[in-house]
Parts: sequence; structure tokens; C-alpha cells
Amino acid sequence: MSLARVNLKGMITGWDPETLRERVDRGAIELRLAELGSGRSTAALSEKAELLRLLGRNGEALAAAEQAFRLAHFSGDREQLTAARLRRARVFQYQGEFDRALAEMTAVRATARLEEWASLEGSAAFSSGSTLFDLGRYTESRDAFAAAFDIRTGSEAPSAEIEAARFALQIATREAAAYG
Repeated sequence: MSLARVNLKGMITGWDPETLRERVDRGAIELRLAELGSGRSTAALSEKAELLRLLGRNGEALAAAEQAFRLAHFSGDREQLTAARLRRARVFQYQGEFDRALAEMTAVRATARLEEWASLEGSAAFSSGSTLFDLGRYTESRDAFAAAFDIRTGSEAPSAEIEAARFALQIATREAAAYG
């Protein structure tokens, strides 16, 4: 499992074509949260942050993301810290803190590009596209999704990630044509 993503296989069932938010299997997510229990490792907290975000439990997601970020900071592992920063930015997005989310995502993307962490760069580009879509900035969103698609395709990312980027790119392209 890459540091840029936690294993959400079987939990994300698709993407909403209106919002580009994940459609999820709530039961599978709740089961996984129960399995994780009170784990406090960086990996467990990171996964909890993602799962709680997907359930819309943003306050709890932010608390877990902040704890994972602190642990990653103390570990000294820059890639792990950058991934934790991206996870936290996604929670900001879901809380409606779009400017803060975009600032973090932009920084993560720049760091990942510089360090040649393609998985993180692709995830940051995708997340930026999603946030820009939320803001109605469809042309910029389309450009970010195009970058995510190119990065993911070029780095031979998992097919589900490539397809998510392709789908989001199609929707953002449609919205950019309709609304500019």
C-alpha cells in the first residue's frame, strides 16, 4: 500500500457525477473502523482519518488526521509527512475550508513533484481538482484532473485510480464547457 493512499478497496463503490465525491459502502467502512479499534500508529490514524472523512464525520476525521500528521512529523520521514499533509487537506476540503485545502494540496503536489513521488503527486493533483470542482472553478478543475490522469497513467497507478481520474476529467470537462 502506498503512503499516498490507504486501502479503501471495496469501500469506494463509485463516484457521484454531480459532486465528484466518493460513493461508499458505509457498512464496510464501519466494519473496518471497528477492526482498527483504538490503534494509534501513523498507519491506523491515517486510515481512520480517511474512513471518518468518507462517513462525513469530519470533526473526528480532522482529529485523527492531525494526530497522524504529528506522528509523521516526529518520525522524520518526509514522504510520510507529505502524505499525512494531503490527508489532512482532504478533511479541510470536506469541511468546506477550500482555500486552506487548496493551499495544502498545492504544496503537497510541488513537494511530491520535486521528490518524484508520483503516487503522492497524482493524488494531490486529483484532490486539487476535486476542491476546484467544489468551488465551481471547472476549467482549473479540468486541468488538475488532466494532470492527475497523466501522472497516474505514466506511473502505472492502480487501474481504479486511473479510472477515477478519467471519470473526473470527463465530468470537469463537461462542466467547463457548460459554465466556463
